[in-house]
Amino acid sequence: MTGTIVNALAILAGSVAGLLLKWLAGRFSRRLPAGSAAMGQRLQTIIMQGVALCVLFLGISGSLKGQNSLITILSMVIGAIIGELLDLDKRMRALGDWVQKKTEHLVKGSSGGPSIADGFVTASLLFCVGAMAIVGALQDGLIGDHSTLFAKSLLDGISSIVFSASLGVGVAFSAAAVFLYQGVIALAASFLQPLLGDAVIAEMTCVGSLLIVALGLNMLDLTKIKVMNLVPAIFLPILLCIFM
Repeated sequence: MTGTIVNALAILAGSVAGLLLKWLAGRFSRRLPAGSAAMGQRLQTIIMQGVALCVLFLGISGSLKGQNSLITILSMVIGAIIGELLDLDKRMRALGDWVQKKTEHLVKGSSGGPSIADGFVTASLLFCVGAMAIVGALQDGLIGDHSTLFAKSLLDGISSIVFSASLGVGVAFSAAAVFLYQGVIALAASFLQPLLGDAVIAEMTCVGSLLIVALGLNMLDLTKIKVMNLVPAIFLPILLCIFM
């Protein structure tokens, strides 16, 4: 649960920073030099790229923990087939669209600006709907590896600064949704951990880390891999290790 707690706190800290920046911008907007907005965008881009490289490093280092390449390959192939047939990526996006549609009547502020619900829904979908949340929470619960969620915390913290500055205090409340969502996954995985051998956990870590590599490549805009469609591969070593 450590990674999940850090993730939630990062969102809270980022939201507070974003609200503070919004207040300061309102007070000193006339004194800001020309081009400051463009500079801020460039800084955000280069920071995100740096974090993406760190995500790649975490994925590559974790993938080296695998002991049986055949299990890794079969898990990825079979998992990709299952995920593509179920089209998990499309379903997760549809879930996000459904939640957004159901809350449309809540997200229109009375003054025309964004409401608390607007910020909450938008940020919750961004921070929860994604493979990094699932893989990171599984690693957190299974082997106590918080590195993926720590990287996600940095990303979410930066994003929450931007979102809270534009959408308001509702973004801060999304920290509760992240805590519950990732916490449940991590707790469920921790209950399974005693039932899994070291070999199974090593292969699950390897497969999950390969998905982290895919996420890093997507963050750098080098690929457009539907990582959610590969998530079933994480669980296949549980079965494959029995027969191999």
